Amino acid sequence: MKTITIKRIYEEASENDGYRLLVDRLWPRGVSKEEAKLDEWNKDIAPSTELRKWFDHTEERFPEFEKRYKAELDLKSDEIERLKLIAKKQHLTLLYSAKNVEFNQAVVLRNYLIQK
Repeated sequence: MKTITIKRIYEEASENDGYRLLVDRLWPRGVSKEEAKLDEWNKDIAPSTELRKWFDHTEERFPEFEKRYKAELDLKSDEIERLKLIAKKQHLTLLYSAKNVEFNQAVVLRNYLIQK
């Protein structure tokens, strides 16, 4: 498997990003489609609206968020396999808009893809 990295959507796009995949359910504020330079925006792989709202980027809730999000990902095996195929062929960058670089869905998804 090639490298899977995570990056805030607000950071400038780079050639080294490879396949740029936005993993937020909502479009990030202040970013145009042109600036984003996405290969894909996959709302379906993002946490459910209910889970996103419950988590509310509260660091203390992250362990439970991670557990619940992984349970949601378990139900999306076709998408997970597709993303793993992309990552086998080229570098995959998971993009997110959260301010917290340690506690967000891209961190969970990256670890999930690597472990599977």
